[in-house]
Amino acid sequence: MPRAPTLTVTLDGGDVGERTSEQDPCGPALVLMWSEQEPGRIGELIFAERLPTFFGRDTEAAEVRAALVRQRPGRNELTAPPNNAFLSRRHLKLKAVEEDGIALECTGKRPLLVNGKEQERAVVRPGDWVELRGLYAFSCVERSRRLPDQDESPHPFGAPDLDGFVGESSAAWELRRQVAFAAQRAAHVLVTGPSGTGKELVARGVHRRSGRAARPLVSRSAATLPSGLIDAELFGNIANYPNVGMPERPGLLGQAHGSTLFLDEIGELLPELQAHLLRVLDGGEYQRLGDARPRLSDVRLVAATNRSASDLKPDLAARFTLRIETPSLAERSEDVPLLARHIVQRIAQADPAIARRFLGAEAAPRFAVDLIRALSRHPYGTHVRELEGFLWRSLQGSPGDTLELTAELASLLRAPAEPRAAPTVSAAELRDCLSRHDGVKDRVWRELGLSSRHALHRLMKKLGVDGEAD
Repeated sequence: MPRAPTLTVTLDGGDVGERTSEQDPCGPALVLMWSEQEPGRIGELIFAERLPTFFGRDTEAAEVRAALVRQRPGRNELTAPPNNAFLSRRHLKLKAVEEDGIALECTGKRPLLVNGKEQERAVVRPGDWVELRGLYAFSCVERSRRLPDQDESPHPFGAPDLDGFVGESSAAWELRRQVAFAAQRAAHVLVTGPSGTGKELVARGVHRRSGRAARPLVSRSAATLPSGLIDAELFGNIANYPNVGMPERPGLLGQAHGSTLFLDEIGELLPELQAHLLRVLDGGEYQRLGDARPRLSDVRLVAATNRSASDLKPDLAARFTLRIETPSLAERSEDVPLLARHIVQRIAQADPAIARRFLGAEAAPRFAVDLIRALSRHPYGTHVRELEGFLWRSLQGSPGDTLELTAELASLLRAPAEPRAAPTVSAAELRDCLSRHDGVKDRVWRELGLSSRHALHRLMKKLGVDGEAD
């Protein structure tokens, strides 16, 4: 894809930044979700401005161009104007209105569709789906004008990072920031979040970025530790104990000495079994079975659970002084097309027949816009795992060389329920919900029927409610 010279877009002047406000660092934006001719641009952003701008094939004056940018930590990279012969020179007029809205007016030949309905003019807000029929599809999101700087050089735009995590959303970059922070500290880490949101990738990222990275990460699912053998699995045993002929085993703690031990699904351990970890978490002291002398393990524990931290034994939870929560796909729905592309490319690497049939220009899979829209709006339960299952169904059922929204998939994929109107939620109700869920906002906004985590943040700000945990 042709690229314009990279420009750094700042908030304090210069090019696109001149039209932004330092007093309004967050605002509505359009994320490119689908383009048949320019699939490599998926994830690029258009920030709405207070003065009208135009999205089109080209504009004569840069000051009225709705610029496409790639948002990276500390900078926004201005990219070339869209390259599509069917796009008018000034096809879509955009203007930021109110707090979180974008006023749109179609001034080109291809019609504008908002949430599937053709309209000449509309005001869109986060969660709305915008299409220029057959050309481009966007999702309206709330986005910070600038991502915080990060020490590590960013991966290629839209590609997996060094830990295998895919995403260019604010939530994805915030997760990377938390991983980087935790990696440089010595404290034990608890990773929470729904099933299928990448908790193991987070653990690997914490290890890779830490001073322990020279030694291999030791991983085990706590759910597979037999209740009667947990001490043997964790601590190991000396030779000939408990039976003659038994070899010496170092246990997980011995294997992870000087490294990181990742215990997945730690919430599945019974409370009495969780207690076995307390002493070693405090000072690294433990004993192998049959051994009279204590040992020390220089180990850092990273544990993961899809349960609430409050479900853990309180004295175990207290040992995890660092917490990282992986976001759900609902919190970063704009990453779904990037995830779908990555998953299909990974499948195609192992299956040449799929590669020949479904991969187009730039080795990018060909997706029907209806499929991307349905995948992006579906309320996932098992997240990336569920998304991969849907993509396999599309690969299996699509008749041509494009992944389509088959009849079977259409019956499985459903748009989120209509959000509950924010004014009906009182401050007391909001505080009670935050308290019951220990401040875990992903659970709070879902219970309250809000459209997203961003909607919850806006409601908290409006009602003057602080979130002390998360």
